[in-house]
Amino acid sequence: MLHRLAAGTAIALLSSLSQAAPDAAGYPARAVKIVVGYTPGGGTDMTARLLAQQLGDKLGQSVIVENRPGAGQNIGATYVARADPDGYTLFLSSSALAINVSLFPRLDYDPVKSFAPIAVFGQSPNLLVASSKLPVNDVKQLIAYGKRHPGTLNFSSSGHGSTQHLSAELFKLQTGISATHVPYKGSGPSINGVQTGEVQFTFINIPSMSALMGSDKVKILGLTSSKRSSAVPDIPTLAESGVDGMDVAAWYGLLAPAGTPPAIVRRLNQAVNDALADEKFRTQLAHAGVDPMTSTPEFFASFLAEDIARWKKVIGAAGAKVD
Repeated sequence: MLHRLAAGTAIALLSSLSQAAPDAAGYPARAVKIVVGYTPGGGTDMTARLLAQQLGDKLGQSVIVENRPGAGQNIGATYVARADPDGYTLFLSSSALAINVSLFPRLDYDPVKSFAPIAVFGQSPNLLVASSKLPVNDVKQLIAYGKRHPGTLNFSSSGHGSTQHLSAELFKLQTGISATHVPYKGSGPSINGVQTGEVQFTFINIPSMSALMGSDKVKILGLTSSKRSSAVPDIPTLAESGVDGMDVAAWYGLLAPAGTPPAIVRRLNQAVNDALADEKFRTQLAHAGVDPMTSTPEFFASFLAEDIARWKKVIGAAGAKVD
């Protein structure tokens, strides 16, 4: 009986491998979908659309972007985690994937076990942006205002668990001011809240601010990185303004559902790295405030694990939580 079971198992395994091989060799045979967990117009969405155009050229198939916003990208992440692991539904994630596991009491996916990392391909610091209606013109004035008017400031973010959210929580921790979190469904609505004066300030990535550079409705006060960005060279870092410990950057990565054949993951990783070899694409990312980077699936897996551990410490120190 055991011999018959073993033989049957071996036959089934060989059959599944023989079926999987042509699929991997012929991939992709139809359009590929990239899911974004935020609304159109934000930094993650714009970055996804730039990548989708490049991947379409490299893969020889249409690559479309589908927005499934909400819950700090958890809705989109859950959708992809439950998708067929065939390489046709992918997830373009922000660094919220490393954050949400420590921020939310429960997730319907595991950031490590539910996905097959493909490539992390860019990083972007956040800008501290204030409403023009707020009577401050620099970081020091914002801090002074917050201390003179305790309990009156509020800030927006693209959603719970985003680096925008935690940048503000860390800023509160480092400066001693108080401010109430007002989460929006994406960077676009978040910065619109600052423009209209619904909220007083926000932290937002450079791509999401590209259309508002020079606007008189907002004031860009500082940058969350250890050095100034070539995309916004006139904006001082928060460290220059006297706020230490604010070296925070969002990252962008592409993942597939767990169980996706390794050959397909490698094919997609090669396509991403080939895209990054294109000077036009690198320039597009740089102009959008994203620092391009190449990687392997193994590096991305290690990078993600380390980022999960890092944000766990920040969230614990800041006392950040889902409202």
